[in-house]
Amino acid sequence: MIKTLSLTPREHDILINKATERPNTGKFNLSSSDKIGTYLCRQCGLALFRSDDKFTSSCGWPSFDGEIANNVKKVLDKDKVRTEILCARCDGHLGHIFYGEQYTAKNTRYCVNSLSLDFISNNAELLDSEEIILAAGCFWGVQALLNQQQGVIYTQVGYIGDDRLDPDYNIVCSGKTTFVEAVRVIYDPQIISYTDVIKLFFEIHDFCQTDGQGPDKGSQYLSKIFYYTHEQKTLAYEVIKLLEAKYYKVSTVLHPVSSFWPAEEYHQDYYAQNGKQPYCHSRKMIFNYF
Repeated sequence: MIKTLSLTPREHDILINKATERPNTGKFNLSSSDKIGTYLCRQCGLALFRSDDKFTSSCGWPSFDGEIANNVKKVLDKDKVRTEILCARCDGHLGHIFYGEQYTAKNTRYCVNSLSLDFISNNAELLDSEEIILAAGCFWGVQALLNQQQGVIYTQVGYIGDDRLDPDYNIVCSGKTTFVEAVRVIYDPQIISYTDVIKLFFEIHDFCQTDGQGPDKGSQYLSKIFYYTHEQKTLAYEVIKLLEAKYYKVSTVLHPVSSFWPAEEYHQDYYAQNGKQPYCHSRKMIFNYF
């Protein structure tokens, strides 16, 4: 799955234009030795590195001394000196590889931009992933319920649906933009299908409501599905047809993916962080999964 259209300009600059993050600014810069998991390519979802191969080098960027076999490509950099590393599937720029520095026994350092990666915790065997972006009202509750689903391996709340740059919560809530609160959902297709993720989406919110979600009124709370491919669009419409056959009046609108802007950190996993439960989202079983 190629996810270029959902990249922010800065992510695009790194993965496509081969730019570099400023040192000591990336979210994965420090070692995550206490977190077991897998690092994915942000642009296509391919598994690239395991947490066991990550170490602290004090160079200013995330460092690894090993890769998942055959998933990282190495080419001579345009400077004719360094060796560039790319995602083997999508050619997304990751960073550079260096040898002979004696940081670890492997004597190898993959120097990687944080913005080129997603981290999936508690999953050290994942090989690939797929993604969808969903809007169903206040993203706190949507994320909390999606996280309960087996096969959903990562969620991130944010804003999508407008051309403005660097939106924040205040501008999105102002009613002066077409942004909606949304959740970027990465899932393991070996465990759950795209269609079942869409069915779950419809079961956790009121997709018939046209002015928001529950007591939350406003265009930022509208029900929307953002698709990456024509196949995703087609499958989503097939689920909508199932609902219409059950006499539901579906207000959900489908849009092609555009830049997804991660929300402020205090919004991420809000209910898990604060020990609360969603106030306007719950699951209502609609579909027969068997």
